[in-house]
Amino acid sequence: MLIKSVTVGPLQVNCFIIADEKSKKTLVIDPGDEPDRIMDIINGNGLKVEYIICTHGHFDHVGAVSDLKKETGAKVLIHKDELEIYDAAKDMAALWGYDLDPLPDPDVLANDGDIIEAGDLRFEIFHSPGHSPGGMCLYGHETAITGDTLFAGSIGRTDFHGGDINKLKESFKRLMSLPEGTRVLCGHGPETTIGREKRENMFSGEFLL
Repeated sequence: MLIKSVTVGPLQVNCFIIADEKSKKTLVIDPGDEPDRIMDIINGNGLKVEYIICTHGHFDHVGAVSDLKKETGAKVLIHKDELEIYDAAKDMAALWGYDLDPLPDPDVLANDGDIIEAGDLRFEIFHSPGHSPGGMCLYGHETAITGDTLFAGSIGRTDFHGGDINKLKESFKRLMSLPEGTRVLCGHGPETTIGREKRENMFSGEFLL
């Protein structure tokens, strides 16, 4: 498995490009901005993008979806409960002073427990509401991609439309049930592990009671 990351946009979102090294079939997760930089990695490694996956629909995580869809023809995937937030991304961006291209309709509306495959890659979708109604994580190959559900030392904020601290608490607890050695790739900031977050995350003491 090949994992490349690029931090994009004014809000410094981590976009992950995950490929099966044999087939070159690829997942692009959270292409928030700067499509040219993302495409440079894809083209430079001869990758074939199968899915463009949005862990949630906030504008800073979806800003390059349209361009990548045009360039690669890949399927756009979001959780079924995130459609309202995804559809409102352009308006949300405007409130923050940013312009966002119109987004393509999703090709796949995912459910909790769905399996996403690309070559030998196999990731399970974890519905992880709290930061947004249809937030989701991907888990496979001893790796969790957590979007804005879990950060190194913290969690996503819940004061946006559709946020819910009680739901985020349950999502956090579910992630903490994964093996402690699980590598965690977060939507913002550095990577971590489940074990480290169980020990050091400022919310573990409250949420894991």
